[in-house]
Amino acid sequence: MTEEQILSKLRSKDPEGLEALMDRYLPYVSTIVWNILGDFMGIQDAEEVASDVFLAAWSQAETIRGDTLKGWLGAVARNQAKSKLRSAQKDLPLEGDALEFPDERTPAAQTEQAEQRRLIQKAIDQMGEPEREIFLRHYYYAQKVTQIALDLNLNESTVKSKLRRGRMRLKTILQRWGVV
Repeated sequence: MTEEQILSKLRSKDPEGLEALMDRYLPYVSTIVWNILGDFMGIQDAEEVASDVFLAAWSQAETIRGDTLKGWLGAVARNQAKSKLRSAQKDLPLEGDALEFPDERTPAAQTEQAEQRRLIQKAIDQMGEPEREIFLRHYYYAQKVTQIALDLNLNESTVKSKLRRGRMRLKTILQRWGVV
């Protein structure tokens, strides 16, 4: 089945068109999604994003041109995956486990450590975008500068300078609050 035939079936809401589209492009879409989500999210999240891409093709078939189908799917896959990653970072604040402190057994020390983690999380949450996203991607999700630059369409030097400013801002806030 040609791309034009697939689109024709999608536009007429024929499930055969969606099946043919998925047969042809599922590996392509899945590769794009997985390259963005990588180890940061599970396979179920990647599958959900890939499904969302095909759902978008089903619901927006009348706007897709036959000569741009693969490119359209790729762009939607990238945007959906990046959106999923961003929403996960906003919905799931920096977890306390990521901020390891020596394990003190006294209740007072444990309370102090919990308060320090809370203040660090609060300080990170005060960062503006895209600085917060860059900071979390690098320090929390261990994403490399080159990958962050590629995902956010920034120069590597810009990412490095935003990381440096983020560290300085975090240190300033924490000093003001008496944490460091």
